[in-house]
Amino acid sequence: MHPNILFIFLDQWRADWTAINETLPIRTPTFIRLCRQGVRFSSVVTPSPLCTPARAALASGMEYDRCGVPNNRHNYPTGQPTFYGLLRDAGYHVMGCGKFDLAKSAFGWKVDGSSRLREWGFSEGIDSEGKWDAVTSGRDTPAGPYMAFLEGRGLRQIHLEDMRRRELARPFDTWPTPLPEDAYADNWVAAHALRLISGAPGNRPWFLQVNFLGPHDPWDITAEMAGLYRNQEFVLPTGVAPKDVEAHQAVRRHYAAMIENIDRWIGVILDLLKVSGQLGNTLIVVSSDHGEMLGDRGIWGKSVPLQPSVQVPLVVAGPGVSAGIVIPNPTTILDLAGTFADFAGAPTIPGWDSRSLRRQLADPSATPRRSHVFSALPQWQSVFDGRYKLVEFHDRLILRDLKEDPDETIDVAESNPQTVQRLSTLLRERGAGPSR
Repeated sequence: MHPNILFIFLDQWRADWTAINETLPIRTPTFIRLCRQGVRFSSVVTPSPLCTPARAALASGMEYDRCGVPNNRHNYPTGQPTFYGLLRDAGYHVMGCGKFDLAKSAFGWKVDGSSRLREWGFSEGIDSEGKWDAVTSGRDTPAGPYMAFLEGRGLRQIHLEDMRRRELARPFDTWPTPLPEDAYADNWVAAHALRLISGAPGNRPWFLQVNFLGPHDPWDITAEMAGLYRNQEFVLPTGVAPKDVEAHQAVRRHYAAMIENIDRWIGVILDLLKVSGQLGNTLIVVSSDHGEMLGDRGIWGKSVPLQPSVQVPLVVAGPGVSAGIVIPNPTTILDLAGTFADFAGAPTIPGWDSRSLRRQLADPSATPRRSHVFSALPQWQSVFDGRYKLVEFHDRLILRDLKEDPDETIDVAESNPQTVQRLSTLLRERGAGPSR
């Protein structure tokens, strides 16, 4: 029997913000446990550091330039196949909850969250709004299930007013949300995940994608979460003015609290699987769509070709996966589509860019399927070989040596013409991003 597949997908979680990084006082015990039980990939990039393109590339198994979604203003193309549909056709009960962000500009979630889930290949689930989209679309009346939930609890106006204040205070909106714990968005998503697992049919394998909204801004942690890192000191970006130190510290405390809260919920979900006797036959994957600059280099958010923006965590554990292994080779979350199809025994789509990681998961000494990975947006494209990263803007090339210069402050293109030529050729052959 093929395994169940649990895919935990965070939003805007940068790769270095886990307890693996001993320079950070952050607690992610469930993530660490999965790393001990499975395989962690330490050089993972997103095909695009922006919500909808990243998720569309993954869903379609296609690189950024081929997935049909250049930015957040474009919806997933109608009729374009997804790996979800492949799994459903292979006999899986395909479920999902939280923010899919595949039709972001349409505001078309419907208040029951049914949206386009069937079209995308799901058997059941609830597609909800993102943090800012919920407010934009739900100012007058709920357009999606989360705001409809808050409306039913008499909390929508309270949440709207809080988010208006946050919009004016960005990026330093560091105060607790007035929402009660069970109405906080990530806690609400987790409750749906538990419900879906509990109701999944027992006569066939299931797939569940849990799309948490955090640790995406705003930094709207609950009152209980606010105590997790109170007074904790974090290393700050170079160059922060003395007057801004406490504001930056507060942001990092809130970001860490959101990650720890989600890590706690992953543990709760795994406990449910253990109690129900399903844990041993469930492939567990934890990752993120893209990273967050978090004030580094004076930049907030994502969309730039720097590692805090493009690099994400990835751990895989479960049946057929080696234990306690770290794979440093360049990897892309795009390959999760092919991996899921492989474990499900589903045929892939001709011309797919996604490649299965299953062989490496079983035998980490196996030759990696990739020597380089891509990431792109309309303004730039990049290729990364595990050490060197070439970024092409419309009018220039920049080469970074991440081994010698992990902060990416030095352009070494002039002193490494052969590397520039080699990586430029890969970009041309790929036909990614702006050169299309």
